[in-house]
Amino acid sequence: MIHAAVSHIANQFNQFLRRSYDLGEDMVVVSNILEQDGTLSPSVNNKLVMFLVNVEKDATAYRQGNSSSFSSSVSSHPPVFLNLYVMVAACFNGGNYPEALKLLSHAVSYFQRQPFFDHQNSPDLDKRINKIALDIENLNVQDLSSLWGVLSGKYLPSVLYKVRMVSFDSGDVMSKLEPIRGAAVE
Repeated sequence: MIHAAVSHIANQFNQFLRRSYDLGEDMVVVSNILEQDGTLSPSVNNKLVMFLVNVEKDATAYRQGNSSSFSSSVSSHPPVFLNLYVMVAACFNGGNYPEALKLLSHAVSYFQRQPFFDHQNSPDLDKRINKIALDIENLNVQDLSSLWGVLSGKYLPSVLYKVRMVSFDSGDVMSKLEPIRGAAVE
């Protein structure tokens, strides 16, 4: 489901860029920036790269009672609500740096206008996902430096989004309760 959520966001932004700027290729890729050997991933050169930075359980969803309602006759595990931290980074070489900034600006602008995806505004959203909401996550310079130190050691122009309310519902039924049958009243 994480893949479905991140891919959907990237695909929607790619469609917007293709329509708006008559592009012949996708400018957004879902990928690591670096390969396991430390070299730059070949698919990210002169692209906006979207990648997962962190996953956290959203405890506020439980406090607010946002878990799905369950039938009284079926016992199952409650869904897990997750927040995904997704980075959008502009991976452009020297002379293309102005393009990096333009595309990053387009990303911020697009997600400001389109801060959530649901089945009404995005019919191809995975049926297991009810809604995806994006919020910019602010990082101070020290946190940003630490994050990029972990990611690659080299800063790229980027923006971090908190993607809220991705729910995992395994759909596993633990037990089925038999209805209580009352005695007939005479």
